[in-house]
Amino acid sequence: MIHAPDAARPLSVAVSPCPNDTFIFAAWVLGLAPGPQARFHWADVQRLNQDAAAGRFDVVKLSAAAALALEERYAILPCGGAFGTATGPKLVARPDSPQAPATVAVPGLDTTAFAVLRAALGPGFTPLPMRFDRIAAAVARGRADAGLLIHETALVPERHGLTLRLDLGAWWAGHTQGAPLPLGVIAVRRGLPPAARQGAAEAIRASLALARARREAVWPLVRALARELDDPTLEAHIAAYVDDRSLDMGPTGRAALETLRALVRPGPARP
Repeated sequence: MIHAPDAARPLSVAVSPCPNDTFIFAAWVLGLAPGPQARFHWADVQRLNQDAAAGRFDVVKLSAAAALALEERYAILPCGGAFGTATGPKLVARPDSPQAPATVAVPGLDTTAFAVLRAALGPGFTPLPMRFDRIAAAVARGRADAGLLIHETALVPERHGLTLRLDLGAWWAGHTQGAPLPLGVIAVRRGLPPAARQGAAEAIRASLALARARREAVWPLVRALARELDDPTLEAHIAAYVDDRSLDMGPTGRAALETLRALVRPGPARP
């Protein structure tokens, strides 16, 4: 159900618990940075993609591929996004798994990760959708030949007895002359008043600026929501996906979104 614009009610804001999203939004969530009154919701990105398709939230983190499919309903903000530079979701497998996997556990059929994997591997595998934090264990236990890891667990597959088969960020860079890989973006419901949309963008930028200046103030929330708990892994993940394009994607980010639009068919994909 799509809500009618109402300046008196708090914004509904939904993001994923991955470290880069938490790092960007934490100061706004904690009231440390200025921003409009908001109620925050946390869910994995595939759930958020589905909720946005139903018009549930005012401001929402989306897979870039899903956001391109929802442009009539949501406008992509220039800030708050995650772009990988020669790094991205990781296809991993057990050491004894076949080189050409017949089944791949994926973090949702509407995610950018799945869309790019399909472009890289073609249609010769069966995707097994599941929540992102269950993929490593599913592959380790033999429920799938391979798995597509996103968020911070993608940096440490060896902790789960898995080996790297393909870094989709490196694949993307090789097929796009080094363009950044647009993984996630922040979108606002088009029915919001322009002032509310602008206020959300300003809050995101202020929140990220404070996190950069006072990392210790937001770090407890980052760690509380993360799946991997050691600081070096969380730091590496944030360093990979939070940069100046998170403040403003600029022409390079916008061009990367158009490259994604041309390379993959946006929107829900089915096996």
